[in-house]
Amino acid sequence: MNAVALLVGTKKGAFVLRSDRSRESWSIDGPLFKGWEVFELTADPRVEGKWLAATGHFVYGSCVQISNDSGESWQQVEASPAYSKDAGFELKNIWCIQPSTAEEPGVYYAGVDQAGLFRSEDGGHSWELLDGLSGHASRSEWMEGAGGLCCHCVRIDPKDPDRLWTGISAVGVFRSDDRGKTWQLRNEGLPVVIPSKEHPGIGSCVHGLALDPQNSNRLFQQNHQGVYRSDDGGDHWQRIENGLKEKQFGFPIALDPHDPDTVFIVPQESDEFRHAADGKLTVCRSRDGGDSWQPLRNGLPDHCFTGVLRKAMCTDTCAETGVYFGTANGQICYSRNAGEEWQILPFTLPRIFSISAITEA
Repeated sequence: MNAVALLVGTKKGAFVLRSDRSRESWSIDGPLFKGWEVFELTADPRVEGKWLAATGHFVYGSCVQISNDSGESWQQVEASPAYSKDAGFELKNIWCIQPSTAEEPGVYYAGVDQAGLFRSEDGGHSWELLDGLSGHASRSEWMEGAGGLCCHCVRIDPKDPDRLWTGISAVGVFRSDDRGKTWQLRNEGLPVVIPSKEHPGIGSCVHGLALDPQNSNRLFQQNHQGVYRSDDGGDHWQRIENGLKEKQFGFPIALDPHDPDTVFIVPQESDEFRHAADGKLTVCRSRDGGDSWQPLRNGLPDHCFTGVLRKAMCTDTCAETGVYFGTANGQICYSRNAGEEWQILPFTLPRIFSISAITEA
């Protein structure tokens, strides 16, 4: 029977959790990369068994790791993303690895801190800097967020691999229409922390960015100062918080793959107090593209003062959608029915940076 696997990146290694399609009981393997930070562990849907990890170590630095056997063995990439000595930037961490579309086999993108984007065309074994982003005219005014100046996500148009979006904290959303050669800021309608005179729009802190796989003109954003949607490829954004607190604060955002009008977020109390409001861990769900929201708490704990980071939430592709999120104190909560009921897995992991779900044969 096909199985579900959760690939979990944490502050101290990566873990793989597996279940059958019932998702009633789970096994756990790990830690992989023991002692390393794993900012993302992801599977390439184009190549069976191929996984990639973005890892970092305070002594050994950052690198990409590749597995061709579903995590059984790993190869550290010698030519991992790296800035040249004269770039003027320091590569602190690799935040994300994103496989391109089926039209571009072997192509991957990696977003890093300090903010930049790299592209690989040989299966992840060597990487080239896309200096149209790192050398953008507005670069001198980019400000880092609490987590650094991080390029933390890449979204690719499934119908047109020339079209890319990336989120940079605390700068905003950029879009490229030429496969990453040039980039345009796409922050109209978003709040700006400190306005720029030379580059209006710089300074909007995107936390989570989701792309509708059926309509690539529609994007959703969990921002430092609210929840937003764009219906024109990021050219304009509108606030979507009916049923949420004003200027909703939080990090992750995830879509139901069967119905991209169904959106999930995990709110936090505020920028100042980054934990569940009133100590009640809550997921909010919209089923109309963000026009209205409802809280989902059945099975989630009270007296819970933790948070959920920007990449630590995902959905699966089972017939009844599974929703998963991991907390800063190492718990994984999941729902087998699109958020109606929640359970907590009996594992306590290190601080959870990322979760992705895959189905396995």
